[in-house]
Amino acid sequence: MSLLVVGSMAFDSIETPFGKTDRIVGGAATYIAWAASCFVKQVQQISVVGGDFPEQELQQLAARGVDLSGVQIKKDQKSFYWAGRYHLDMNSRDTLVTELNVLADFQPVVPQSFRRAEYVMLGNLSPDVQLSVIQQLEQRPRLIAMDTMNFWMDTRMDGLKKVLAKVDALLINDAEARQLSGEYSLVKAARTIHRMGPRYVVIKKGEHGALLFYKNHAFFAPALPLEEVFDPTGAGDTFAGGFMGYIAHTGDLSFENMKTAVVVGSAMASFCVEKFGVQRLKEISPEDIESRIRQFVDLMHFDIDLVQ
Repeated sequence: MSLLVVGSMAFDSIETPFGKTDRIVGGAATYIAWAASCFVKQVQQISVVGGDFPEQELQQLAARGVDLSGVQIKKDQKSFYWAGRYHLDMNSRDTLVTELNVLADFQPVVPQSFRRAEYVMLGNLSPDVQLSVIQQLEQRPRLIAMDTMNFWMDTRMDGLKKVLAKVDALLINDAEARQLSGEYSLVKAARTIHRMGPRYVVIKKGEHGALLFYKNHAFFAPALPLEEVFDPTGAGDTFAGGFMGYIAHTGDLSFENMKTAVVVGSAMASFCVEKFGVQRLKEISPEDIESRIRQFVDLMHFDIDLVQ
């Protein structure tokens, strides 16, 4: 099963209460691809980088089976760069620097070999870029999922609504769900978003887990309590990669399998935060993933005798 991934490949400078790093590789598509490649071996990447992006990083992704034919390399320009500082609670952060560079005028080109992808994950980018990718596909994928953020709701709401009307699943955090829907209740928010187009709505709540909504069904997966959280950057994208990678691997679009995919995504995100950048995702083995998923199952499972 092929999974088409669209998103940024970038440099990040990150400061948390537990450490600091300067210009490490990040970007939504990078995190998504590393996580998804743990489950599906046909990851097709669409992005853009500058001549400063490390060749070694591209080679490592290629070695994982990620097809980089759709990654534009603009040798005379610089890659997207973001710098941020996290607060003590690790849920809030301040953006210190944003340099769009090659992303400023990014026009995605979907290679011919990518245009019949069965699954598509549209990372957080301009709605115009996301829509352009959908329009270049030659057949309707079995599932199109997307991410977005409050910036596009503030500046490109009309374009965002056009993309929402064409996708099957939306993966956003709780603040974004409330802003997009105008509803405080996440149940009502999901219902409103369903009417915009997506059949599945996944609302991520960081250290408080994730919610999945489909028609009148809902599912909640907790976040795994971790002793150490070094860097939450990319956790949401890693969740998306695990979620979509598992669905593409199984080919099962039932609500029951979507529930499992949420757990898998949560497990992958729990690895991501253990080290800066994508380093932890490069290290984990299938055995590590299976063990972590079992921890989630144990956390969620209980037996109860109702009092009569």
